[in-house]
Amino acid sequence: MTHHVSASPTDPAAPSPSDPGAVLSGMYAAEAEYLAAGGPGAASFALLAPYFAPDVVLHQAAGLPYGGSWRGHAGMERFFHEMSRVWETFDITQQQFLATGETSVVHSRIRARSRVTGREIAFPILQTITVTGGRITEVHPFYWDTAAITAACTPSAT
Repeated sequence: MTHHVSASPTDPAAPSPSDPGAVLSGMYAAEAEYLAAGGPGAASFALLAPYFAPDVVLHQAAGLPYGGSWRGHAGMERFFHEMSRVWETFDITQQQFLATGETSVVHSRIRARSRVTGREIAFPILQTITVTGGRITEVHPFYWDTAAITAACTPSAT
């Protein structure tokens, strides 16, 4: 799975590692490095682990091919494996940090290609991300249209 980020937070100042904006910026940079190194099965999750609390929880919409709650570092690693199984490419084409505090809000525009169908789709994701003690503890992504995403990844009935 390829992954590219073409936008970054607007403030390039060097905040402390406990600053939520710095944590998010670092995590997205580490995620890009992890995926550029081959992602799940090829790169080490150790690139991302410092940004996530050991008991992190990622909540994905149940209607998605990778829906459900993913818990802890092992759960996050399994999530990345599942994303790689679903998406051939998953590129962040725009990203805007709307709020960076204990609860941060990130708006991303995605362009992705399904590994199974080859279909491409563009969609927004709005995420609330909780950062406590310099680590991400909870992530809630909100998708505009989960049915369209699932349809892009589902082979047509013949």
